[in-house]
Amino acid sequence: MQSFISETLERILQQTKTFDNVVFVLPSQRAGVFVKKELKSKLRTGFLPEVQTIEQFIETVTGLQKTDTVALLFHFYGIYKTLEPNPDSFDVFASWAFTVLQDFNEIDQHLVNTQDIFVYLRDIERLRKWSVTAIPETPLMKAHFSFLEKLRELHEPLYQFLLKNKQGYQGLIYREATKKIAAFSDETSHKKYFFMGFNALNKAEEFLFQEMLAGGNTEIYWDIDSTFLHGNHQAGRFIRDYKANWTYYQQNKLQTVGNWFAKEKNIRVLGASKNITQIKQVGLLLEQVTNQDKTALVLADESLLPIALNSLPKNIEAVNITMGYPLKDIPLTSLFSAIFELFLNQKKLQKTADKLFYHKEVFQFFNHTAIQQLLLREHTSKTSLQQLLLLENNTFISQENIQRALQNYPKETQETLSAIFQPYTTIDAFLETIIALIAHLKEQVTTLEKEYLFRYYTAFIQLKTLQADFHYFQDLQTVAQFFKQLIRSQTISFQGEPLQGLQIMGVLETRVLDFENIILTSVNEGIIPASSSQHSFIPFDVKVQFGLPTYKEKDAVFSYHFFRLIQRAKNISILYNTENDVYGSGEKSRFIAQLERLKEKISYEIVSPKVAPQSQELKEISKTADVLLQLDALAEKGISPSAISSYLNNPIRFYFQKVLHLKEFKNIEETIAANTMGTVVHHVLEKLYLPYIGEFVTETAVKDMQLKAPKYVQEAFAEHFKNGDIQTGKNRLIYEVSKRFIANFLSQEQQSLESGKNTLQILALEQSLHATIPLQNTEKTLRIHGNVDRIDKWNGVTRIIDYKAGNVASSQLKMATTEGLNDYKYHKGIQLMLYAFLFTKSEFYTPNMPLEAGMYSFKNLQNGLLQMNFSSKKGGKDSAITSEKLAEFMQQMGEIFEEIYNKDIPFAEPVETHY
Repeated sequence: MQSFISETLERILQQTKTFDNVVFVLPSQRAGVFVKKELKSKLRTGFLPEVQTIEQFIETVTGLQKTDTVALLFHFYGIYKTLEPNPDSFDVFASWAFTVLQDFNEIDQHLVNTQDIFVYLRDIERLRKWSVTAIPETPLMKAHFSFLEKLRELHEPLYQFLLKNKQGYQGLIYREATKKIAAFSDETSHKKYFFMGFNALNKAEEFLFQEMLAGGNTEIYWDIDSTFLHGNHQAGRFIRDYKANWTYYQQNKLQTVGNWFAKEKNIRVLGASKNITQIKQVGLLLEQVTNQDKTALVLADESLLPIALNSLPKNIEAVNITMGYPLKDIPLTSLFSAIFELFLNQKKLQKTADKLFYHKEVFQFFNHTAIQQLLLREHTSKTSLQQLLLLENNTFISQENIQRALQNYPKETQETLSAIFQPYTTIDAFLETIIALIAHLKEQVTTLEKEYLFRYYTAFIQLKTLQADFHYFQDLQTVAQFFKQLIRSQTISFQGEPLQGLQIMGVLETRVLDFENIILTSVNEGIIPASSSQHSFIPFDVKVQFGLPTYKEKDAVFSYHFFRLIQRAKNISILYNTENDVYGSGEKSRFIAQLERLKEKISYEIVSPKVAPQSQELKEISKTADVLLQLDALAEKGISPSAISSYLNNPIRFYFQKVLHLKEFKNIEETIAANTMGTVVHHVLEKLYLPYIGEFVTETAVKDMQLKAPKYVQEAFAEHFKNGDIQTGKNRLIYEVSKRFIANFLSQEQQSLESGKNTLQILALEQSLHATIPLQNTEKTLRIHGNVDRIDKWNGVTRIIDYKAGNVASSQLKMATTEGLNDYKYHKGIQLMLYAFLFTKSEFYTPNMPLEAGMYSFKNLQNGLLQMNFSSKKGGKDSAITSEKLAEFMQQMGEIFEEIYNKDIPFAEPVETHY
């Protein structure tokens, strides 16, 4: 395959022996690199020619420099304010000014008479609002009509202001170039100009090219194939028009027309479900590539770049990226967005005066990767910053809280991070704190991350400079909105060796370049060609009237790029998304259908990701010497019934909790958690019954408790749900439910004591019990301990009672046999029986004392106390806990304890884990 650049240079070299006064004008900077490379291989001696992009050429003609988009917007607002008696605020202005500037740019590029088009727009709007019967205009309609009529008033002053400052947007520079091209052509008549690889020209470019051709020192080499030039194929539309309408081509031949597309090619069309599958398939295709320098991966949807980079196979040794990486997709964007959200939500939640920040925004900032890396690198405390902030369970966090949490970090880090939460006095001061943060972070990050930080550093410095000059940002909301608009339009360029390795590029970056192997992704309608939607204040019919490009012209541009890309390639893989959903159309591009008509030998395939079946291996952790030491320490310290439940549920979890001492990370409790609700209920009942320990509880005493209960509930939530709001929303409901739980419990207690037939004596509340038992087949002992919620005597029978805020079924407390106790379904019954065993070893117990155990389920209070049931009969009841039953139970529990401490039995993950 001979590339267009190689073929064109060979023709030029036949007539040009020296390049001292030769200028090559190309569509892109990247094309210039490849031209120089090819010239080096063809020239033995001599100087290389001057190489310019079309934009550089136009700036040379005019002497104007292209102005920065952000600076242009600020200048535009200054002009707008002088013309509008009641101007919009800057944030409102920015929301429509970007579109207006795009329209101005297009109008000037295509040399449209501004007075004609704006008057035409005005007249159309006047016709639209005209009616035989008077229709009242709404304020919105009046504002819209007024806006369109003032477009011309905005264009001319901006145009003249930029000319005065020798600056301009692209369209302005093009229009000015048409005024100066004749003089420029005369001044440079001693030079030779070669224009290469152009296709769709705007009206200004058409004029400039023809003027240069008329000067006699210019040649244009088009990159077009005869298949598309002859006939009516959309890809050749523009060059056919130039050939037919330009005076130069009435006497001169069109250069360069090739016949590469007709040659044999290996074309594959691959349908893939979703973008991820496409990119995975790309990885498989790249694994088969042997000549990476002649291979291009073209991403029609450039947002796929991050996952494409992460999916490159190992055989890809070098990569060159020829596209800008959107600033909005860089991870650091979320860090700066989080800083804005801190203060915007502070204002929204009316916490500015209190200088408090919503905890989610605070943690979003501190949990960002860049901040996490900084804190972990400088960590000097065993307790993390997040854990320190969680201790007080504050829904809203003050700067003082943050400063306390940062006190173990270096002074400079403390000052930089705490400054972010400092109330800002001016927008300049706010931007300065972000710039200081960037300066601090850059010392701690990788080279690539420094590139990202530098790009943001320049963006915030620019904002700060513009704010100092213009003072258009009146509040943080305006800065935040403008920041979002800014990062959507900005990209970061990758630096690399453009002549080595796999080339990854967007469709427009492929201009002039040719590759043997092409992999083109996302060839779907709406992507290539792009959708027909337009962001413009100029209606479609007006654009047609004045010769401005519409979606039809844009379709022809995409058609040219698509077919030009594959016309010289040998191996082409075209991928499209088969899924038709809101995230991407499943309709393949019309260009694929056109390709089918032009090429017969095309292979089709629907691909799907290869899913390797994986057998899930259950975890096993052997009991090493260190593990046994931890278990011995646990035996000495004591094991609780809840820990036994954890072991029965999942031995691996028991290992994490009791051997490794790992704890689950807690979040700020904004909504009352179930365990907090349970703690409150336990706390209130303990406080209500505490005065009656050792005494009999009467109906009158319960009535007194009912009066005190609401106050105790409120106090308990104040203690266990610190700084939480229980006045509104879900928390209010949970608060009321907690009150109802206790009210229902006391009501049930009162009813059971009403007749005077029943007696209730409180023996203990939240009683700590413990006992030591020998471990079977060892010389070790195991300490068991637990806290019993309540021990009472009901009609002479001692009861071990546990409160449960959740739901408990009577079937969970049925233990007809002690066989198979290692099943998790018995864990509630095991808990009660262990409490009963510990009670028999306490000072409260006397031999042969009648003993029962049960649970109060506050979600199942209508069933009263749910008691242990040892009956083997269906519907039978046997709740008495005898010494024989306890002995048999503890014998079975001994086997479980032995299993825990047997060094030859590993901690093994069960097939099914209960939660």
